[in-house]
Amino acid sequence: MRFAALLLVLAMSGCAASPVRPDTVLRGDPLDVMFLQMMVPHHEQGVAMVALAGDRAQDSDLKMLAAAIASTQATEADTMKGWLSSWGEPLTAPPDSHAGHGGMRRSDPEEVARLAALRGAEFDQRLLNVMIAHQDDAVQMARWEAGGGAHEEVKELAGRIGKSRTAQIGMMKKFLDRA
Repeated sequence: MRFAALLLVLAMSGCAASPVRPDTVLRGDPLDVMFLQMMVPHHEQGVAMVALAGDRAQDSDLKMLAAAIASTQATEADTMKGWLSSWGEPLTAPPDSHAGHGGMRRSDPEEVARLAALRGAEFDQRLLNVMIAHQDDAVQMARWEAGGGAHEEVKELAGRIGKSRTAQIGMMKKFLDRA
């Protein structure tokens, strides 16, 4: 009953992750699929942004944090892609499929381009501000999944994402305070 009601709500809101096929109904819960399809590109964008720190950041601690973020998020994205593939689901949702609930959360591509043009202390400050907002979006999506997902392993990943991104945000705020 819960599954049918959730499927109906998602379909009515325009947020169905993908057409539900009979062979995947028991494997890929629509809420879990939607979360993973939103998080994969979000993580990939985060990895691309922190990768810029390697040759643009001035602060060595920020470079180290950026490398840790890149490694963690790349590993998590691979895990999420594996689940989606094993369920026979596409890795990303069709464009505008999440418009009914505010759209896909991601950093503004223009902001990312501005970030790529900076170096040194100016880059550090801009990266920290952009990544604080970006990681906060991840925390919000993770809370949503942890509160309503069906697959325990996906909910556990969401819980880890929420905790680690909250800790990263705290660390990045401290970096801003000392700048």
